[in-house]
Amino acid sequence: MPVSALGYVVARTRDLSDWGSFGPDLLGLQRIDKSRNSLAFRMDDRKQRIVVDAQDGNGGDEGISVFGWEVADAAALDALAAKLESNGVKVTRGARALADERFVRDLIVFSDPLGNRLEAFHGAETASEPFVPGRSMSGFRTGPLGLGHVVLNVETSETIQRLLPFYRDLLGFRLTDYYSHPFEAYFMHVNPRHHSLAMIRTGKNAVHHIMMEVFSLDDMGQGYDIAQRDGRVATTMGRHTSDFITSFYTFTPSGFMVEYGWGARSIDPETWQAYERKEGPSMWGHDRAWLPPEQQEAARNLRLDNAAKGLRRPVQVMDGNFNRMSGVCPWWDGMKDRRPFG
Repeated sequence: MPVSALGYVVARTRDLSDWGSFGPDLLGLQRIDKSRNSLAFRMDDRKQRIVVDAQDGNGGDEGISVFGWEVADAAALDALAAKLESNGVKVTRGARALADERFVRDLIVFSDPLGNRLEAFHGAETASEPFVPGRSMSGFRTGPLGLGHVVLNVETSETIQRLLPFYRDLLGFRLTDYYSHPFEAYFMHVNPRHHSLAMIRTGKNAVHHIMMEVFSLDDMGQGYDIAQRDGRVATTMGRHTSDFITSFYTFTPSGFMVEYGWGARSIDPETWQAYERKEGPSMWGHDRAWLPPEQQEAARNLRLDNAAKGLRRPVQVMDGNFNRMSGVCPWWDGMKDRRPFG
């Protein structure tokens, strides 16, 4: 698979000082001061994962300006560049200065069919100092899974059909699942994370959100308290039907959202079969203030229908991140015997 993970993103903002507090105080990122007009943030052993640039006097849109997709090594990078060029995609080899700025060994630059700037790279540098979160928390689930995932707003169904073959056939993404109600959405993976990229039809072309996954449910819940205090909640806490993550969404100072979650499942990319998901995006919660009222109602009705049908999924935990309760419960044992919870 040519692309292995989402490695980094570069965002634009009109208010760098807001990012300077939002990143550490709410998200728990480690702030790294780069220059007067740029900040960087760590979330693990990498030297940087999130870069935020202040907009210059010429204006321009806020949002994400660069998506950095990781590949295994130099040979994989060269093979990807050749494949893109043979399919008519303009590819530029990143200058040494740009590679140094990104803290990677080498990279190429190109665009997807919507004009989003993509950088494929290998050899990301790690820091000699341990990660120090911006607030008291246990840290982020990254490593081979990458920093999280990104979801793109797209204008029409036709736009989605232009993007799908680009990411699937040229970059090696695979379809995980999809749905058409209450809005059209497609989810794609490159590693055991359920999706590293998704596209949802919202009537506009822009970044919808990036996702960051924390190790502890309490990290997520305490972040939710901070977002509520600061008036930054965009989507209430809930649990997705796709990756089973429990999460909320918060508006960033750049206009896009961060999904801040815990407990996402892993999949086996070698055996996974794509399918249509008919139960909607969430099992419960996730009231989306950004949806039109009729779509908010449709999404709520799907969740209530899921509840009426008794939709349940096991909580996803890692070794060392849970305690098994003692005791015997005949009622619960009987429930497990009579109905599937997996």
